[in-house]
Amino acid sequence: MRILLVEDEPVSLLLMEGMLRKMGHEVVGKEDGEQAHERFLNEHFPVLLTDWIMPKMDGPTLCRRVREDVHDKYTYVIMLTVLGGKESFMEAMNAGADDFVTKPVDFDQLAARLRVAERILNLQAEVMTLQGLFPICSYCKKIRNDQNYWEQVEEYISHQTGAVFSHGICPECYEKNERGEWMKAL
Repeated sequence: MRILLVEDEPVSLLLMEGMLRKMGHEVVGKEDGEQAHERFLNEHFPVLLTDWIMPKMDGPTLCRRVREDVHDKYTYVIMLTVLGGKESFMEAMNAGADDFVTKPVDFDQLAARLRVAERILNLQAEVMTLQGLFPICSYCKKIRNDQNYWEQVEEYISHQTGAVFSHGICPECYEKNERGEWMKAL
């Protein structure tokens, strides 16, 4: 997976980058939340692994900004911190984090949590695919909308996208109509 790693301590950043790469991940490392947010705005990262205490922009602020940004795909956020306890955990969750790992990082535990992140991201992608399927009548080709009302394909697409349709007859249908076959097919 592609991981945006944010860690202000240079030695920790190098160590974590190396371990994550060894686990088979593609890693982009940044030293503060502002740099990470700027990179995040320009490209998608399935996972954001961020330290809590950093200069310029801390982890919870970065997490809130990531959640405020509109993206087609979800980013799974894991907060890393030396802070422990229920209050810190709740603050991270309220900022939009999906998981919370205390430092020093146990890399076996982190690997397991990244597998969970991957499963969740795959499930989310599957749900998005299923939401993209249209219930369509095989006879009249109407689509059932979110209000359980059947409407013409053109109306449905027009409501969803604002597209405007013009109609004509394709050569195949024109020939069928000329031969009288089109009416028999209905």
